[in-house]
Amino acid sequence: MIADLGLVVGLVLLIVLALRGVNILLAVLVSVLVIGVANNIPIQDIFLKHFPFGPSGAFSFAGNFLLLFLCGGLFGRIMATSHAAQGVAVGIIERLGQKRALLIAMLVCALLTYGGVVVFVVMFTMYPIGVTLMRTANIPRRLYAAAIALGAGTFTMTALPGTPSIHNVIAARSLSTDLFAGGWYGVFAGAVMAVLGMWYLQWQWQRARQRGENYVANEKDHQMAALAPRPDQSMPSLWMSLLPIFVVLGTIVLPRVLEMSGVQSVWQDFANQQPVLWASFALIVGSLLCFILFRPVRKQFVTAAGKGVDDALLPLINTAAVIGFGGVVIQTEGFHAFAAWLLALEIPTLMSVFVSANLISGVTASASGGLQIFMSSLAPAYLESGIAPELLHRIANLAAGGLDSLPHSGAVIALLTLMGLTHKEAYRDIFVVTVLIPMIAALLAVITALILV
Repeated sequence: MIADLGLVVGLVLLIVLALRGVNILLAVLVSVLVIGVANNIPIQDIFLKHFPFGPSGAFSFAGNFLLLFLCGGLFGRIMATSHAAQGVAVGIIERLGQKRALLIAMLVCALLTYGGVVVFVVMFTMYPIGVTLMRTANIPRRLYAAAIALGAGTFTMTALPGTPSIHNVIAARSLSTDLFAGGWYGVFAGAVMAVLGMWYLQWQWQRARQRGENYVANEKDHQMAALAPRPDQSMPSLWMSLLPIFVVLGTIVLPRVLEMSGVQSVWQDFANQQPVLWASFALIVGSLLCFILFRPVRKQFVTAAGKGVDDALLPLINTAAVIGFGGVVIQTEGFHAFAAWLLALEIPTLMSVFVSANLISGVTASASGGLQIFMSSLAPAYLESGIAPELLHRIANLAAGGLDSLPHSGAVIALLTLMGLTHKEAYRDIFVVTVLIPMIAALLAVITALILV
């Protein structure tokens, strides 16, 4: 009884501390102490074994994925320093017009994140440009924040095949699949997320106009507007700006193309067996192409690279901390009872995957953290039940991208803080496009798979 109560108290404590803005690493350390003590786990095992070095340990995860985070941070920062990221945004604005501001925000964020640019870099790229878009189109700031969340944190993160996102790589590494596993289910679910999400935002924008709700600037807007590209500032063309992203994706897809064409190459086996290294290599190739193409980044490449490393470290530490939290949780009897209950549910196995991955991601408020814990603790049992690794890869990815965006999510808090918004002002719309609609899309993918398999 005390053990189960301690587990619940520890989970609630983590959520409450995160919502109050406490550093996630501190919140995790306090929470795992409560859970460990309540479950009679020796303190030395909590902090020197299960949390840092267990199968779901913080340092175990950080060591395995450090290179990918660093290369992602490097590519994102170099895209920003070279003005290529801004070039994508400006180019799409010129073609679609500022009145389509919500669609522009979603498309630009989706293109950048699908190509491997770190989510936080995308937020900082789109917000300064977005001030002008919001002002011109008279869009409430809460809806623009939701459009950024839709483009940067949903279908390109978990659904679309081939992306070098950490979620895609975690599943590939754990299941010995490639980054395109379950691709058609991902494309289907991604289309559902994009279409339903944009429909919802446009509908809310129409309702806002009818209510007389307008764009209202705040101090954050004035600060960030100064960082937006000036009208006289030279920007790379849209296609030139997109070229590094295409090269990253092309490098990732090359082994699959060679395999489909019947060509045998040692690179194919390497790419399939080492998804972390291959995705990292693709991001490095994209960074080097930026160095070659764009003069601004050549002048400050070393500085930009250093900032890229800084961009990578905080997300890596935060994600690792959440996974270390899971490393302690899975040592408890309560978790094993919970896992046994999930596996014994009288529902189709794929539906059980949907439920379990969602719940774990919801508790940790992290799709990557929840997915890593799911893969290390529950995935083997699902594989033994007969689910194909490629299908488990994609369905688990989709499910992990549902409840991960609850109010205590680090990405949600970062976006709201960046734009000077509160949960009360903006979270409802973010919830719809990053929780409700992704769960609907994942559920539809599960139903489709149950019909076809």
